[in-house]
Amino acid sequence: MIYEGIAGVPKFECTEYEPKRNKYCVCIPIINEGDRIKKELHRAKKNDIDKIVDIIICDGDSNDGCTNQISLKNLGVNTLLVKKDIGKQGAQLRMGMWWALQRGYDGIITIDGNNKDSIEDIPKFIEKLEQGYDFVQGSRFIKGGKAINTPLIRLISVRLIHAPIISLTARKWFTDTTNAYRAHSRYYLEHPKVKPFRDIFKTYELLAYLSVRASQLSLKTCEVPVTRRYPQNEKTPTKISPLKGNWLLIKILIMNALGKFQP
Repeated sequence: MIYEGIAGVPKFECTEYEPKRNKYCVCIPIINEGDRIKKELHRAKKNDIDKIVDIIICDGDSNDGCTNQISLKNLGVNTLLVKKDIGKQGAQLRMGMWWALQRGYDGIITIDGNNKDSIEDIPKFIEKLEQGYDFVQGSRFIKGGKAINTPLIRLISVRLIHAPIISLTARKWFTDTTNAYRAHSRYYLEHPKVKPFRDIFKTYELLAYLSVRASQLSLKTCEVPVTRRYPQNEKTPTKISPLKGNWLLIKILIMNALGKFQP
């Protein structure tokens, strides 16, 4: 099925392999992730994650075969969404979140699809959503979390630049603010002073915005410990280029701090 002409939501194709099974879903944005997404889904299947959340792949129109539908169904994926429009991660997340809310989920977890994050920890996010939290940030830097093989430049950037700026903007301390492993309640995403479904969120703006808006509105927020493991002796899996990509992140941080994304 094709969805188009929806304000603030990119045009996309939807293929449902299963009906809605669970109260919560996990949206995984990917683009040409190769074997990394397959390994992540294997780990999810091994730990019965597909039995407690519906797994939604939010694809940016990959062409490397990583979204082979037989493989996805065998690995427990509930639905494949494929963006057919402009925009990058922010557009993929808007696509996934809009569709998930329309389908009736009470909360949406997000996680990268490059096999760096501990998808086995999804029960921690569900527990917090059940306790009434509106925004739950996964963190490798709090007690119980693990940061494995983190490149030094990334460690410095997160700890000394990104986290302090996001925390000042949010008016609450968060420790792992570049980490897309989070949970969002339906109440948060549908709050009239949030409005995530806007075309301004094309790349990484939505992640930065949703990191701060909940606590700005005095909603219930927290962090949970997770593991982020970078591959050893391999190229770092990322879509952020060293110069242009990092400058974009800084620009987004500044705009976010100035309130430019608020409705």
